[in-house]
Amino acid sequence: MNRVRALSSPKYLPALDRSFVIDRPALGLGADQPPPRILLLYGSLRQRSFSRLCVEEAARLLQLFGAETRIFDPSDLPLPEQAAGDDHPAVHELRELSLWSEGHVWCSPERHGQITGVMKAQIDHLPLAMGGMRPTQGRTLAVMQVSAGSQSFNSVNTLRLLGRWMRMFTIPNQSSVAMAYKEFGDDDRMRPSSYYERIVDVMEELVRMTVLMRPHVEQLVDRYSERKEAGIPAMREDHSAVAIGR
Repeated sequence: MNRVRALSSPKYLPALDRSFVIDRPALGLGADQPPPRILLLYGSLRQRSFSRLCVEEAARLLQLFGAETRIFDPSDLPLPEQAAGDDHPAVHELRELSLWSEGHVWCSPERHGQITGVMKAQIDHLPLAMGGMRPTQGRTLAVMQVSAGSQSFNSVNTLRLLGRWMRMFTIPNQSSVAMAYKEFGDDDRMRPSSYYERIVDVMEELVRMTVLMRPHVEQLVDRYSERKEAGIPAMREDHSAVAIGR
């Protein structure tokens, strides 16, 4: 079973005014090739899930901005610790996708004032360390939420907290779509609105931040405690030539 959702009409963006679009928003910030790799997670199993529809709109925009995207389908993901040793194909695939990625997009509905269990289960299945590799550390993160009622920020605030815990670099911008059922047409595409424009802003910023950080991630996540635990002495720079030249 392939748990990467196929994206319908990836180049059809009816709510986007192309005259204001920068096709390569990260140009000049660093090497934007190969394309930044972005994993997108959503938090509902409903047949018409607005968090999934928002993620699909985000993925289309990311592709327009030069990124490569994967949308994970959590429909058969077990609860954390439900499968002995986390030995389940969906868990393995989620972790492999996270290792593949350079950045994430997380979008959860707000239910009872918080993120959904489906959203939390996906994050809980991503360990901080896995066989010497780190599936989330150093990756960029954009957070979004959808609400059935008035605008709220409870879910995005929780996702920010979780992103920090997972040692990710969460970008400043975020998206919160209120009364999401009014924002999509019968074709499941988002209507032009300030909410859609905010998603455009967030994805533009995510691409920029991912490219900007790309050459520095290894240094940014280098930690004394981990070097000590692994028994890897710090590399000392030789400043003797600088001293002699003074």
